[in-house]
Amino acid sequence: MCEFCHKHGEGRKWYLEAKNYSEDLLSDARRRKFIKGFFGEAGDFSDPTPQLEKMTKLPGFVRRVVTWNVNRKMKKIHYGQVLPLEDVEEVFGFVNSITRLSCICRKLTTGKEQRYCYGISMAPQDGEFGNLLKEVNPSLLAGIEAGGVERLGKEEAVAAFREHEKDGLCHTVWTFVAPFIGGICNCDRSDCLAMRSTVTYGLPVMFRAEYVADSDLDLCSGCRACMRVCQFGAIGYSAGRRKAVIDPRRCYGCGICRMVCAKDAIALKPRISVAAAAGLW
Repeated sequence: MCEFCHKHGEGRKWYLEAKNYSEDLLSDARRRKFIKGFFGEAGDFSDPTPQLEKMTKLPGFVRRVVTWNVNRKMKKIHYGQVLPLEDVEEVFGFVNSITRLSCICRKLTTGKEQRYCYGISMAPQDGEFGNLLKEVNPSLLAGIEAGGVERLGKEEAVAAFREHEKDGLCHTVWTFVAPFIGGICNCDRSDCLAMRSTVTYGLPVMFRAEYVADSDLDLCSGCRACMRVCQFGAIGYSAGRRKAVIDPRRCYGCGICRMVCAKDAIALKPRISVAAAAGLW
């Protein structure tokens, strides 16, 4: 189990604990201030890539200290974890409100409003979290493309996530001052700043999933479709065996590779059951 499961899940998957979506958590003044600042100042954000590039040029010891400090701070404030579609479905099964939102990362990296983020709440009609978003940045909920607030039912939301998987997007769940969870996003390394920071620059702001992908080489046809959708560079190709091979040390357990495998050769295993990946989060 990951660190968050021990801290906020009593040894279970922390993002499946309904209390972590509770309206009660939003009574905390520090959390409300952070949410207002995060969404209210979204238009003032700048692409952190230049700073991340500078960090890679720092001496090794300095870079490790910076990484440790940023990681420690983000775990307390705004941190995510990869999760596969079946866990997304479980979350959608017990929350009472699902609202499609404008993605801040895509707005910054592409200059367009694109709706890949989903606000979730235990309260009906968005609850206090939705009210905060409307108060500080209504455009997140009522953008040009949607023409208004997009509230989705469970089945509609799951269908949308299946479409995101077809685009190779990885699902991630996010805190707003831990342990309060306010949203599930769909990320890729090109446009998602959190994934770019974590995977490309080694400055982790999100955990790996509770799972690791595993390929059945007897079923694998060697088509390499899974390689094309892996956001983490975890899948290689054995020319000698003509099979796709998954490196559990690089795998984040998103499960997107399963969707494109015509032979159903890929399955997810609990991370703790795979020795090479059990301690990697």
